[in-house]
Amino acid sequence: MNLTKTLTIAATLAVLGMAPAMAGDAEKGEKVFKKCAACHSVEPGQNKVGPSLAGAFGAQCGHVADFKYGKGYQAACEKGFTIDEAFLVDYLKDPSAKLSEISGSKERSKMTFKLKKEDEIADVIEYLKAH
Repeated sequence: MNLTKTLTIAATLAVLGMAPAMAGDAEKGEKVFKKCAACHSVEPGQNKVGPSLAGAFGAQCGHVADFKYGKGYQAACEKGFTIDEAFLVDYLKDPSAKLSEISGSKERSKMTFKLKKEDEIADVIEYLKAH
């Protein structure tokens, strides 16, 4: 496929809101995750202020049985969701807004940290996929 066709297809998908997910880099994600490491671990069973994120990607909400989730997360979890790429893209940008969208509740997330840069979000998602 030539460059013109590729760009035309990408532009069309973007206009339709169907742009392919930006590919992240797990190595870069490991560096970005250092911002998260004060509250989260990727070691199984090693909860901190936030739950261990080992095996979180693809898991159902509330997957860490021995962690006390905040009210906002619990309210969203009652509706059920999977921790997938679509969820994480929005959640990492604004945790409380994403949980409110799912639950319909105004309960806020205990997680106040937000990633602003799309490339950092994509990178940390790839890192979490590997753990």
